[in-house]
Amino acid sequence: MNGVVTEARQRWPKWVYGIGDEPDVRFSLANERTFLAWIRTAMALLAGGVAVEVVDIDIADGTKKALAAMLLVLGIASAATAWLRWARSERAIRTHTPLPSPGATALLAGGMVLTGALLLVVSIW
Repeated sequence: MNGVVTEARQRWPKWVYGIGDEPDVRFSLANERTFLAWIRTAMALLAGGVAVEVVDIDIADGTKKALAAMLLVLGIASAATAWLRWARSERAIRTHTPLPSPGATALLAGGMVLTGALLLVVSIW
């Protein structure tokens, strides 16, 4: 059993795996599935940003670039949030402490509301 603990402490990132106990694998796998869901969302946002810029739609060029930029920024933020949430949650699971609050998700949701509102306004006019 000691070999398992030693192997776990050699994994990266050390600030996640270097402390606490090895959790029930089901919790780690659930955390990983959540991470992958965030990554899928990030990929969809990035693809949407590229599509807005590339597909010929009848809106002003500046508006098109703003929408594309908003979607790309949200995609990048989602990917970064995915990793940070995974790491913080895994560390909490390992140390038997409460899971971290989902603070960044409110910012991402707000960004999506603004982007959706702009898309709605653009599509109506």
